[in-house]
Amino acid sequence: MNLKEIKEMIQLMNEHGLSEFEMEKEGLKIRLKKGAGGVIESTVSSGASLPFAASAAKEAGSSRESSKPPQARVTINSPMVGTFYSAPAPDAPPFVQISSDIKVGQVVCIIEAMKLMNEIKAEVRGKIVEILVNNGDPVEFGQPLFVIE
Repeated sequence: MNLKEIKEMIQLMNEHGLSEFEMEKEGLKIRLKKGAGGVIESTVSSGASLPFAASAAKEAGSSRESSKPPQARVTINSPMVGTFYSAPAPDAPPFVQISSDIKVGQVVCIIEAMKLMNEIKAEVRGKIVEILVNNGDPVEFGQPLFVIE
């Protein structure tokens, strides 16, 4: 399954007003679910066929091996493939900065996928200690975007 096929699935969801879509192909299972505000959340299950899923799992494992306990730091990961934007407009201030306190449900960034702007909201409360991507960078599904303490 490639990026083009995933984009086509999202387009089909939007065209037909679907809030959830699930597909299995060649041992890879993908589930897309449209959450609040039109944000598409995705789940990918695979035996061992996706290289970026394996690398994301490795990165997550290595971040857990830091000097602090695992529950002290949490990452906010990209729920989709797209382009990362730290602000709502080019001339607007960023949603969050390093040392910003965030609340559950607060918008932390936007990811553009297929010309749709998807607000990414925090699922935890805490303080931003690291921003792992730059404005305008392409991001992968599951890629860590922020480190929260």
